[in-house]
Amino acid sequence: MANKQFDVVVIGAGPGGYIAAIRAAQLGLSTACIESESYADPKGEVRLGGTCLNVGCIPSKALLRSSELYEEAQHGFQMHGISAEGVKIDVATMVKRKDNIVNQLTSGIKGLFKKNKVTLLPGHGKFVGRDEDRWVVDVNGEQVHATHVIVATGSTARHLPNIPVDNKVVCDNVGALSFEGTPKRLGVIGAGVIGLELGSVWKRLGSEVTILEALPDFLAAADTAVAKEAWKVFTQKQGLNIQLGVKINAVTQSKKGVKIEYDLGDESKVLECDKLIVSVGRVPNTQGLAADAVGLQINERGFIVVGEHCQTNLPNVWAVGDVVPGPMLAHKSMEEGVMVAECIAGQKGHVNLDTVPWVIYTHPEIAWVGKTEQQLKKEGIEYRAGQIPFAANGRALGQGDTTGFVKMLACARTDRILGVHVIGNNASELIAEAVVAMEFNASSEDIARICHAHPTLSETMHEASLAVDKRPLHF
Repeated sequence: MANKQFDVVVIGAGPGGYIAAIRAAQLGLSTACIESESYADPKGEVRLGGTCLNVGCIPSKALLRSSELYEEAQHGFQMHGISAEGVKIDVATMVKRKDNIVNQLTSGIKGLFKKNKVTLLPGHGKFVGRDEDRWVVDVNGEQVHATHVIVATGSTARHLPNIPVDNKVVCDNVGALSFEGTPKRLGVIGAGVIGLELGSVWKRLGSEVTILEALPDFLAAADTAVAKEAWKVFTQKQGLNIQLGVKINAVTQSKKGVKIEYDLGDESKVLECDKLIVSVGRVPNTQGLAADAVGLQINERGFIVVGEHCQTNLPNVWAVGDVVPGPMLAHKSMEEGVMVAECIAGQKGHVNLDTVPWVIYTHPEIAWVGKTEQQLKKEGIEYRAGQIPFAANGRALGQGDTTGFVKMLACARTDRILGVHVIGNNASELIAEAVVAMEFNASSEDIARICHAHPTLSETMHEASLAVDKRPLHF
């Protein structure tokens, strides 16, 4: 390996890293990608795809779908005249299916590397220094040389002090995806994306779920109207016990499970549960890069400092994904990976953080792009709003799921779309139209002039655009 030289070496094979490597290779650059994590692979081999494919986005969505089908068979079939008796859930089979999907996708990346002639270097990568105009990167004691280095080492779950995570009883996202059975009582610390998604999975499968959130507001990053609707659905209809403004005092583990002592306002409370999920955010993986050895600039929160096109303070060193400031989202990481590869090849890469969509894969799904109404008010931007419920949509009625709405916000002066917020079935798919519109500075009138197929859920986006001008046709 000591004699190997590449145009580009990528450290990390998560969404940002493997996409950057593939795109660089497509552009004719000799490319290698370093990965050390095996994610408990039975053969001990490195697994590609990072947190997202192995213990994050993909496996959680597989479990969400299984739990949704289970609940629908129990409670949703009756409206269609379908009777289902003796419905049972086999958690082991559900988890095995999830694992098979993960294996298929992660091994698929190896195939993509082979197809695009990306060299996989198994091991831990860290900086050594410079050799004339090339960077030297150590991979488990061996050295490779690269003209450009892309750091894409991702993030790990943030743990709370004095709450040891064993991923058996007290779990982060890794352990929470591999329960051997449905816990009778499940505690969750953190009412963010991971906490809500995994909490809802096990609630549907029969757990008594209590979610403890430190912040006083629910889904503070979402539009207020969406957050209010989500709160009503999750707490009143689905039975999630969500407590806000919580201060955790102590967590103790025994043979009986976990005891959480906390304050709720002026009242001291105790929650006892069989398993606990800690989902309080993520921290960037910048330890172990030997950043000090080469002077790589890292800020006080552990993120690598980068410029507009993800350049670091070092020549020809780039960083993408969760290790740089910005939303910790797989699709944002991928876009940055493509941008950096294209910049290295002399092209003009592009990522617009203002049009990166956000999605929470609960049921109903929640998705948004752009500004919230409360942000526009705070910034003093005059706007018009249009909001249409799915209850007015024929396809939603046919599917038997009319929860939620589409809300569109447009500039009062120019009519340019400033934000779109969706809560409802297939929100994750519907938001793509809004992303395209905002990326190309479209107006609500532009969406109003587009013919949407009938009957589809996307017609609600069309109606919301009409509602901005107070002229909806079906509501």
